[in-house]
Amino acid sequence: MHDAKPLTTPVPSLLTVYLNDHLTGSGAGVRLIHRIAERHRGTDSGPELAALAGQIEEDQDSLRRIMGDLDVPVRRLREVIGRIGEKAGRLKLNGRLLTRSPLSDVVEFEAMLLGVEGKAACWRALRAVAETDARLDAPDLDRLLARADAQTRTLDDLRRRRAAEVFTADLAAARIRPVRRMVAPSRRPGAA
Repeated sequence: MHDAKPLTTPVPSLLTVYLNDHLTGSGAGVRLIHRIAERHRGTDSGPELAALAGQIEEDQDSLRRIMGDLDVPVRRLREVIGRIGEKAGRLKLNGRLLTRSPLSDVVEFEAMLLGVEGKAACWRALRAVAETDARLDAPDLDRLLARADAQTRTLDDLRRRRAAEVFTADLAAARIRPVRRMVAPSRRPGAA
């Protein structure tokens, strides 16, 4: 007689990689949106960003719950590696060495916009799987997808407004600064 082994549900490897990649990205996104919201506290966009930060954190909790529902393990090492990569990415100077560049706001809004669009793609992929897997709650995924679409519109509006402010000021400052033009010495035909 053979020793009985406990029955376990096999863990889908591709889905494990996919969802852990999204979880790693969501961690970076949660940290970034909280930094953005803190930086813009007290401005016209502050309340909107604070609400967005709360929603994005809730979305990360939803992803963790979905992973649990699908018996997909969380890979902690990926989260650690993601944090290290995020910190390295924050070293980008954006044209300034000792002070924060106004361009950083634009770049951060764009990073958040891309992250939310990636999250929406994940919700759409899971929504397609929900058609054949009862562990996934299709109406919940529809709600998450609608919220991601609203977040995309909000972030794009904030990004466009900040880009207009930053680049309009930059163009105005450029008109004030004297421009040095390098002119090459003229050559006479036939001169070597």
